[in-house]
Amino acid sequence: MRLVLLGDGQSPHLLKWARALAPRVELWAASSRGFAPGFDGLVPAARRLALDTRPNFDGGNVALLRRLPRLAAWLKTVRPDWIHAHYLTSHGTLAWLATAWLGAPGRLVGSAWGSDILVTPQRSRVLRWLTGRVLRACALTTSDSQVMATRMRQLGAGEVMNFPFGLEALPPLPAPGVKQDRLFFANRGLEAIYDPARVLQLFTRVAHDWPDAQLVVANDGALRPALEQQAAAAGLAGRVQFVGRLDAATQAEGYARARWYLSLPQSDSVSVSVLEAMAHGCIPILSDLPANRELVRHGDNGWIAAGRSLPWPAELAPLLARSDAIAAANHAWVAGHAMFAPCVDAFLYRLRALDAARPAPQ
Repeated sequence: MRLVLLGDGQSPHLLKWARALAPRVELWAASSRGFAPGFDGLVPAARRLALDTRPNFDGGNVALLRRLPRLAAWLKTVRPDWIHAHYLTSHGTLAWLATAWLGAPGRLVGSAWGSDILVTPQRSRVLRWLTGRVLRACALTTSDSQVMATRMRQLGAGEVMNFPFGLEALPPLPAPGVKQDRLFFANRGLEAIYDPARVLQLFTRVAHDWPDAQLVVANDGALRPALEQQAAAAGLAGRVQFVGRLDAATQAEGYARARWYLSLPQSDSVSVSVLEAMAHGCIPILSDLPANRELVRHGDNGWIAAGRSLPWPAELAPLLARSDAIAAANHAWVAGHAMFAPCVDAFLYRLRALDAARPAPQ
C-alpha cells in the first residue's frame, strides 16, 4: 500500500503516525511546513514534500492554498493509494481540493484532531460546510473519542473508526515510594483553550489545606508570564515550578513522581497527555467534557471538575487513600484500551478491505 501522510511535518503527533506506519506501508509524506528531524529515518527525502508555509489550522490559509498546484503535481507523480490528511479544516481541505479539483490520484482518509471538529465548524457556516464536505469526501475517518465521532457523523462523515491516539509503549508503574502524595503535575499548553489559570486556582485551594503540596507546570505558551504573576500573587511562588517544555524522558519522570495530574481545558477530545498520566499511575483531575468522562469515573478513578467548581482537599482525600489501587487500575485500562499499534493495525486492515471491495476499473 502506498500511503501519503499529509499534515504538519513538524508536529510530534504526525511523527508518531509516521513511526507507526513506516514499517507497515510504503510511506510518503507532505507537510504544510517542514519536517521534524525524526522523519529522516522514517521517510526518505525523495518521498517527502515540504510546502514551507505557516498555516493557521483554523482554516482560511491563503498561503497554503497557493501551494495546492504544487501538491497536486507531486501527488500525480507519487500516485498514492491513499492520502491520509490530518486536521481536516486545513490539510483535509487541501487533500480534497487536490483530488476533486485538480485530478490528483488517491482516495482520501482523514484523521480529526479535536478543534477541527469540536470548535472550528461552529465559527461560521462556511467552515461548517467545508468541514462537512471534507468529511463526505473521505472513504474513512478516524476519531479519538466517541463524542467527536458522533459530531463527525452529524457533520456528514460516513464510516468513522474510533480509537484513542494512544501510547506507543506502556511504561511500568512507578516503584513503591516514587510517587509523592502531594505533588501535582500539569503539562497542557499555556494558552486560553487549556485554561491554565483554572489549574492554578485549583492548586491554590489545595495548597491552603496541604501546606506541603507542590505543583509542576510543564509546557509553555502566551499566558506563562500572567500565570507566573498569578502564582506569586497567591503566595505560591516557591510551591509552583514553571519548567517549560520537557523532552519525553523528563516528562515521564514528572508523571512518575506526581500523584495527581491536572488538565482543565475548555474544549478537548481524548488527550494523549491524560492517557500518559493514567499509564504512569497518576490520579487525573479533569474538566467536565464528554471525552474526559470516557476515561474517568468521577470519584472512582479520578475527579471531574463539573462546571466551574473545583474540588476541596477533603474531597480528594478518599482518592488519595486508594491511590495505589487507582494507579494499578488506570495503568491496566490504558494497556487494554489505549495502545497505538493495535489501533493502527486495525486502521490499515480496514483500508485494505476498502481497497479489496472497490470495483475494478472497466
